[in-house]
Amino acid sequence: MNNKSSFSGLLTFEPLTASNWYRFVHLFGEKGACGNCWCMYSRLKKADFVEGKVDEGNKTAMKDLVDAGRPTGILTFYEDIPIAWCAFAPREDFMKLENSRVHKRIDDQNVWSIPCTFIAKEFRRQGVSVELLKGVIDYARKQGIKIIEAYPTIPTQVKLPDSFAWIGLYKSFERAGSEIVDRTSKNRPMVRYYL
Repeated sequence: MNNKSSFSGLLTFEPLTASNWYRFVHLFGEKGACGNCWCMYSRLKKADFVEGKVDEGNKTAMKDLVDAGRPTGILTFYEDIPIAWCAFAPREDFMKLENSRVHKRIDDQNVWSIPCTFIAKEFRRQGVSVELLKGVIDYARKQGIKIIEAYPTIPTQVKLPDSFAWIGLYKSFERAGSEIVDRTSKNRPMVRYYL
């Protein structure tokens, strides 16, 4: 089986900044990627996240992080069109991870986490996720980041609905070179990529 993406070498990657914020908004659309999340689910307490789903609260919270110059994630472009997103920041920036019983820290290393990804509907199932992860690895290398950690799913059914794939599929992380470092959750292992 050929795992090579038809997008190999054709994608560009940029960290989200105030200058490309409008591209992020374009990619996420009216639904904020999914249910007005705006990639704030892992960053907020549950009550604050739910409250932020109305009146653009989560969108504003993400914009505030970007305007403050905080690392939030990486945008992927194909022919100058934003087609994918990967949340990527120091693990401690993601409250849900830091408070997780299943994905507890396994050591005291300085880790950057990937808690979620989003790919525009028309670009799914074409190998974009693997290329996105490779782009994040390349970006991390240039920034001197040593450990990338993620918590993808190993589907228990043949076809996983898109709405359940936001945490990423293990096979994509495996193809990008990540290895399992913790199996506390059988279907949501912790994986790492060491640079």
